Parts: sequence; structure tokens; C-alpha cells
Amino acid sequence: MSIILETRNLRKEFGALVAVDDVSIRVEKGSFHAIIGPNGAGKTTLFNLLSGNLPPTRGHIFYKEQDITRLPAHRMAHIGIGRSFQITNIFPNLTVFENVRLAAQAVGKDNFRLLSPASRFRRYEERAWEVIRQVGLDERAFMLARTLPHGDQRKLELGMLLAPDPELLLLDEPTAGMAAEQVPELMSLIRRVRETGDKTIMLVEHNMNVVMQASDVITVMHQGAVLAEGTPAEIAANEIVQKAYLGGLYT
Repeated sequence: MSIILETRNLRKEFGALVAVDDVSIRVEKGSFHAIIGPNGAGKTTLFNLLSGNLPPTRGHIFYKEQDITRLPAHRMAHIGIGRSFQITNIFPNLTVFENVRLAAQAVGKDNFRLLSPASRFRRYEERAWEVIRQVGLDERAFMLARTLPHGDQRKLELGMLLAPDPELLLLDEPTAGMAAEQVPELMSLIRRVRETGDKTIMLVEHNMNVVMQASDVITVMHQGAVLAEGTPAEIAANEIVQKAYLGGLYT
């Protein structure tokens, strides 16, 4: 078993509030690892620590055995970690293509060379087209992002995340705000991304159908701490988790 990400006694305090309480988890390379729990359990704060958006109060984060605990957010993409957010995070007045190309360029050596010749950017354009086709937006490539339906905006956000070709994807509520009939298509796309691109996916998600169908491992958080961890079958059979979160749906 190869571990791509590990936290050791990771803790985040906001004054007297302990948002993440000595969390130690290990994420296997190539796995689909879900983080679940009620609102206020610390799931998004954990993602903010993993992605460098917040510094921990104490504890350590290791990515491919390297300590990245204090690495800032803008460096994460360069080492192979990509992160999406609950709220759609796109450039609304740019086209689909421009959004994805800029995302590809952001981790390249030309990210601030705005006056460079166009030929220098050809590889980013080629990468953008590759990703746009991958997420199924090739027929909408020249539409402004703000004109896309919400489901396609989520696909675009995934495309922007994939453009730098990260090894580890942190997906924070990817189905948030989507109509129920759109969710299976997005999740099928995420599974294909994982299977064909040798990706590891960590997912924060409230949709329990999505979690149970997609995950290899589920970590359950409660009041900032890890309450339980296991396969979907093990979590579904866990009486404490059943009573607290699953409402008997999976017995």
C-alpha cells in the first residue's frame, strides 16, 4: 500500500473553538477517500489545512512522504495537489476555453509573461483542449462561463482543476447546488478521471448516495475529530454512525 497523503495529530483552533481536533488520517494512492459528517464537523477546515489555505495550530501534513505542513496554497498546485470549493470558482466573463487555458498556464513557467509570443502558449492551448474534451465541454468551449448551466459550470471547475494535471484532487461538495438528475453524470466523470488518469480523490460530500457508491474509504468526522473510518459497508454497519448521520438508510 502506497500512502500519498498523511496527517498526524492535525489540529486547528480558532480561539476557544477546536475546528480540527488531532486528526490523523492516511490516504492511499489511487483511492477514492470521502470525508463525511454534519455541518460544523470540521470537514472544510480540514481541506483548508490540506490545501494550504489555513495554517494548522499544530500537527503535520505529509504528501508523498514530504512535510508540506507550512506550504502556502499557491505552491500546492506545483507539487500536484488541486482543490475545488463549495462555491463555483470560475472566471464568469471568460470563455470555457480561456478559463481552462489560464488554469493550465498558472503552474507553468509563463504564468506572469503576459507579453510573450503566442507560440510559447501553444502547449497550454493543447492541454486546455485535451481537458475540455475530457470533461465534455468541447461543444461549449467558446461560450462565456457565466452563461453555462450550473451543472456545466461544475464540469468547467473540474476541468480547471485538472488542467495542471494534479495527482491528488480535493473536491469540496462537487455536487452542491446541482439538480438531482445532473449528479450521476458528474460523478461518472469524476470516476473516469480517477481511473484513466491515475488520480487520488478526496471528497467532502453531503449526498450519501454519492459517498456510498463512489468511495473506497470513508472517514467520519464529528466535532472536529475522527469518529470512524472504513469501507462504505463498514461505515453503513457502524451503529454510532448509523444513528448520527445515516438515519438507517443503509442497514
